[in-house]
Amino acid sequence: MAVNDDEAQILDQWSHRLAHALQILDLDFDRELILDLAGEAARSVTHAAAPITTLMVGYAAGIAAGSGSAVSKASSAAAVEQAAGVAIQLCADGAHGGPASKGWADTAQ
Repeated sequence: MAVNDDEAQILDQWSHRLAHALQILDLDFDRELILDLAGEAARSVTHAAAPITTLMVGYAAGIAAGSGSAVSKASSAAAVEQAAGVAIQLCADGAHGGPASKGWADTAQ
């Protein structure tokens, strides 16, 4: 999802303010990847799927990367990309169908 220069500046300022408020000052993320993921979820599933999808991808990436300062930025970025890739694949199936359509049957859980 492309944004114009004004929107990009607003997003940068907002992200900076939010990161300070949440005390995650060293946060670095691929804004375009997150925006593309949100756009894909909104188009493929429903508009409300965008924030839910990005939240869940961030949460999954956080779990995968671990916590604390021992985790490198590269491993965090890789965890986000991996989780986003899974979500984008699932978006291709839309609101119904796909590997998760049978509940837990096809998962390791």
